[in-house]
Amino acid sequence: MPPSKRKTGYNSDWVRLIPFLLFCLVFEIVPILFLIRGSVVDRNTSQLTIQHYLTLNQPLYLNSFLNSIKISGLTAIVGVLFGTFIGYAIYRWPSKRIQEILITLSDVTTNFAGAPLAFAFVVILGMNGVITQFFLEYFQYELYPTFSIYSFSGLTLAYIYFQLPLMVLLILPAFAGIKREWRESAQSLGANTFQFWRYIGIPVLMPSLIAGVTLLFANAFGAYATAYTLVEAKLSLVTLQIGYMIAGEVRKDPAIGMAMAVVSLIIMGLSIGIYQAATTRARRWSKS
Repeated sequence: MPPSKRKTGYNSDWVRLIPFLLFCLVFEIVPILFLIRGSVVDRNTSQLTIQHYLTLNQPLYLNSFLNSIKISGLTAIVGVLFGTFIGYAIYRWPSKRIQEILITLSDVTTNFAGAPLAFAFVVILGMNGVITQFFLEYFQYELYPTFSIYSFSGLTLAYIYFQLPLMVLLILPAFAGIKREWRESAQSLGANTFQFWRYIGIPVLMPSLIAGVTLLFANAFGAYATAYTLVEAKLSLVTLQIGYMIAGEVRKDPAIGMAMAVVSLIIMGLSIGIYQAATTRARRWSKS
C-alpha cells in the first residue's frame, strides 16, 4: 500500500474515534480533574491544602474504607470460587442450547443490581420476607435477629448475587482456552485428572482467576445503590460516606467527599491495572 493511502487510512481511524474521545473528555477526564482540584483546594481561602486527606485518618472514614475492602474482598473471593466451578459446569454441559440459556441467565443476573436488587432481597429475606416466613411457619425457626438482610452479612449475600454470575461470564473464555490437545497429551503421559489441573489447568487459569478477583473487587467497591437501600446508616461504606459528604444534610463536606473519591479512584485504578495485566497474560495462553 502506498504511504499516502496508509497515512490517509490512519487519519480516518482517528477521525472515527473523535466522538468517543470527546465523550471520555467530557464525562470522565474533566470530572476527575475537578474532583482532584476540589480535594486539594480550601473552599474558604482557595489555597492548596492536604488537610482533607489528613482528615481521612479519623475512625469514621478509616472504618468506611476497611468495611468496603472487607466486603469487596470477601464477595470477590466467594464469587471467584463458586463462579469458577459453576462456569466449568456450564462449559462442560453437553447441550449447547442449555449452555446458551445459562450464559444468558448469568448475563441478565449480573446486571440486576442496585435498588431493585435490594428490594427483591427485602421481599425474600426481610423480616416479613417469603423465606423468613417459610422457616418460621414450617420449621419454627426465626432468622431474625441471628440473620438480618440489613446487616453486613445480608449485604454480602446481595453482593454475591451479582458477583457470582459476573465471574461465570469471565471464566468461560478461560476454559475455552484450555485446549483438548493438552489434556490428551497429559493423559498419554500417564497424568490423571488431578495432576492435569494442578500442573496445567490451574496455571493456565491463574491469570483469569486473578483478573476475576480484581474485577469483582472493583465492582463491589464501587457499588452504591444496593448498599444505600439495604443498610444506609447501619454500615459505614466508602460510597455511602461520599454520598453523605457531597449531598447530605447533616455532615455535608464536599471537599472530604472528593478526597475519599480520589482515594477510591486510586484503589479501583490499581485493581483495574492488575486486571488488565492478568487478562493480557491470559490472552497469551489462549493464543499459544
